[in-house]
Amino acid sequence: MEKVLIISDGKPGHLNQARALCSIMGWDCIEAAAEYRLKAFKAAGYMLDALRLYSNMPFNLTSSDGGVTPPEITEGISRIVAVSSGAYYPAKVLAKRLGVEVIALMLPRGIRKSDFSHIFCPSYDNPPRAENITPIPITLCNRGESFYKQKAAEFSEKTGLKGPAVSVIIGGENAYGKIDPEKIRGQLEKIFEKTPNMPHWLTTSRRTSRKVEKIAASFPFDYKLIFSESRYNPIPAFIAMSEYLFVTSDSSSMISECVSTGAAKVEVLKNEPKKKSKFDRFLAELQAKGCVHIFDGTLGSADKKINLENKIKSVLKS
Repeated sequence: MEKVLIISDGKPGHLNQARALCSIMGWDCIEAAAEYRLKAFKAAGYMLDALRLYSNMPFNLTSSDGGVTPPEITEGISRIVAVSSGAYYPAKVLAKRLGVEVIALMLPRGIRKSDFSHIFCPSYDNPPRAENITPIPITLCNRGESFYKQKAAEFSEKTGLKGPAVSVIIGGENAYGKIDPEKIRGQLEKIFEKTPNMPHWLTTSRRTSRKVEKIAASFPFDYKLIFSESRYNPIPAFIAMSEYLFVTSDSSSMISECVSTGAAKVEVLKNEPKKKSKFDRFLAELQAKGCVHIFDGTLGSADKKINLENKIKSVLKS
């Protein structure tokens, strides 16, 4: 089995994209996070890249256990997958030393794109046209049917619960929008009103404010995971076991996962926008494909799923 090194910033939403790619391609993967002691060191990486200079001085690569990645970890590596802004330059440096190619996920900004063997980039980022860039409608996230079946079985064993359910996934504020506590209260009231006699499940996330968590926790959910109290991740099980998935609009990765697998109808709970953004383009494209319905107090029937497996394989095996 081909051995691949994933370099990321360690954030789950980014790391899971690379894991999904490896799952699609059947690659064995090891993981490392790129870390910079100072912000200036990250900026130095961009300048060195512009000058076509490759130095490991600005960064450290740390393994999943927090230790500095030793040279032995790169033995037998056939390629590198890089995801997140802080990972692209370290991936190039290591690739030059090992003589392997680098695949980038998301759109590398401020760094030369021609060095990557391929770039898979969400179309809502408006990527430039290039032979080594493939736009995709969602972020990579689907880790295979067996993964979701396993997570559903683990969830049922842990909780004693079975679907189909109505699941609510609440995120939080980002650069483009925020969750208004009273608006989410009204949305939750409508969800319970429109889906009586069904089990209701809830999870919040690391970005969910305490005020929003408190409001959500006050509703009679049959299962609730409050992120500030527990780090267990029920989302893969929710996706596999739900008839309806309600998800806030702050995370393209989370929405992408909801529309890439399972059979649930996906309802998007719009955050309060701070400004017009790429998320508007992202949601508009998914609406047009019948993958999501913007929750307006009524239930939609948007259950179309997007499978990127064939597209990814055709590009990388050509």
